[in-house]
Amino acid sequence: MSVHSESIDIQVADESIAGTLVSPASQVPGVLFVHGWGGSQQRDLARARGIAGLGCVCLTFDLRGHERDIGAQGRVTREHNLSDILAAYDRLVAHPAVDSDCIAVIGSSYGGYLTTLLSAQRKVRWMALRVPALYWDEQWHLPKRQLDKARLAQYRQQPWRPQDNLALAACADFHGDVLLVESEHDDFVPHATLMSYRAAFDKAHSLTHRILAGADHGLSDDRHQQAYTRILIDWVSEMVVGSRVGNYPHQLVRYS
Repeated sequence: MSVHSESIDIQVADESIAGTLVSPASQVPGVLFVHGWGGSQQRDLARARGIAGLGCVCLTFDLRGHERDIGAQGRVTREHNLSDILAAYDRLVAHPAVDSDCIAVIGSSYGGYLTTLLSAQRKVRWMALRVPALYWDEQWHLPKRQLDKARLAQYRQQPWRPQDNLALAACADFHGDVLLVESEHDDFVPHATLMSYRAAFDKAHSLTHRILAGADHGLSDDRHQQAYTRILIDWVSEMVVGSRVGNYPHQLVRYS
């Protein structure tokens, strides 16, 4: 992140000496958290507080069809929830302390899938995707609960290219920094899906891929929740703090 330099005079008795006051830019990065299907903002809150401590403004929220709006879940479509994320993004960027050029979006599962689509419509510098799900483009207006689960499971086992899928096409157009987090024993988002995402990010500024050994899709074991939190906060620290001091990744890096 840029800094502000100001030339000043410092009074010493009856004379003055020249100085330069260097301070951080007045605005800070913004971080948007997007939970998965059936989840809520609750698990994101602790991570948001940790990342806020790095000097960021964080926003967590509940997608329509979740928490206090659970009664609407049967009629909520992917279009509805993408509109939710766009509205949340715009609310975050409108915060006077947020630098609109320094926005990170952290999405899990269904939220990770929608995060990629958000990046095609809004400016995103950093994208963290934990077990990002993948859906076919058709039936966009069909309530999500009505999508064929057996077909989805089969769809995610196949390799897909950016020209096959709008979410992967958004990944192929993304030039920022990416974190992919995979669960070793994921019954919903298999390794093949992560490989489709990973291959699509061929223009990313940097790409970090981590696999949580022994973890399931929902990180039901507290040890895996803690491991993911460490990975996420370490990565955000590297990206956000590194951008402020100029120690920033300059090449595409792929590692697990």
